Amino acid sequence: MKHLTRRTLLKAAAAAPLVVSASALGIGGRPAASSRIGLAHIGVGGRGSGLMTGFLGNPEVQVLAVCDTDASRLEPARKRVEGAYSQEAPGTYAGCKSYKDFEEVLARPDIDGVVIATPDHWHGLLTALAAKAGKDIYCEKPMASTIGDGRAAADAIRRYGRVFQTGSHERSTSSIRYACELVRNGRLGKLHTVRTFLPTDDKHSGATGPVPVPDGFDYDRWLGPAPYEPYHPRRCHGSFRWIIDYSDGELTDRGAHVNDIALLGAGPFLVGPAEFEGRGTFIKDPLWDVPYQYHIEFTFANGVRFIVDSSDAPTNVICNITKAHRGILFEGTEAKLFVAIHGGALAAEPPELLKTVIQPGEVQLGRSRGHGQDWIDAMRTRGPTMAPAEDGHRTASFCHLCLIACILRRKLKWDFLRERFIDDDAANRMIARPMRAPWHF
Repeated sequence: MKHLTRRTLLKAAAAAPLVVSASALGIGGRPAASSRIGLAHIGVGGRGSGLMTGFLGNPEVQVLAVCDTDASRLEPARKRVEGAYSQEAPGTYAGCKSYKDFEEVLARPDIDGVVIATPDHWHGLLTALAAKAGKDIYCEKPMASTIGDGRAAADAIRRYGRVFQTGSHERSTSSIRYACELVRNGRLGKLHTVRTFLPTDDKHSGATGPVPVPDGFDYDRWLGPAPYEPYHPRRCHGSFRWIIDYSDGELTDRGAHVNDIALLGAGPFLVGPAEFEGRGTFIKDPLWDVPYQYHIEFTFANGVRFIVDSSDAPTNVICNITKAHRGILFEGTEAKLFVAIHGGALAAEPPELLKTVIQPGEVQLGRSRGHGQDWIDAMRTRGPTMAPAEDGHRTASFCHLCLIACILRRKLKWDFLRERFIDDDAANRMIARPMRAPWHF
């Protein structure tokens, strides 16, 4: 791994393009370059491309660099950025540089923040390295691919004083925040059960035989800290999430949204260590190996139950909400509340619950101007974000515990404060995984 030396820093600064355009001068209503936040996008396929669309449309920022291991994605992304800004000053903008190696991006002093949308197994390490380099970070969910990586990344955010936003964008949905306020303020009575519905499909890669690595794709760097395995296109890009070396399947894909909102609402009631047990049906495939059916039950010290299941939300729960396959059901002694993912549609029993007004002096979770914008706002104020590092780490850890339960298929006990299994050395060995050399925190 390259180190961010003074020589590297000066070399990167010299390579950064000098651009003077109409937008740089603040013409056309866009702030001048001196007042805009410089961003770099690391990982520009799939979700990364979608995030870039949002930030390209934000007049408060300037995308200065794109980075990816795949040239077939990298150059189109660079041209897209330059094309977007050239519309403001036709023919004059050439200010986006492309990189294969993220170390060169982190060495640039004109980049204030990085948007990380790589495969999951890179999230924790890249976050820690970006924090050490003095960058603020927006990192797609899950925050990390293991509990240990997440702890190291969250510690780095705190150590270096960086602003961090987990890409759990459902947190910025106003109706979802209102639902969590209802739970936290006791409108359901005493909360006793939380259920998350997280269906997935029977997934199979259809992979057969070894395949040559495509030209322009740095597969070794794509693997990074993960163990070496022969290349196959169904291993990489969007398919990575079905392989435990890189992700936890649906448990950390949409599970990092569904369980995150459940924890946002029920968190104060999930007291003390939790006993839990789970089972799962794993994909039998040459490449993919995550569970696609699962049922995990947590019981907290005060008796609150948290159940994660791969079934669809039952129709008698979702009432008049259509297409709400994924969501959360909060159950209290006086009411039930269902929150749909995605979109934030709500259903309650009794329905009058949704007419409740949160009063001054009660728990108020606040609202944002949008998840990406919330990060930008926090970069300016140095205040908290809607999905800070510790919250992102707790949600990812909860999802990883679900996977560990499915693998071990026995009763486990987890101490949320110490982040250790209680009296279980075998389970504790699953908190982190060794990294392939030369990568390390």
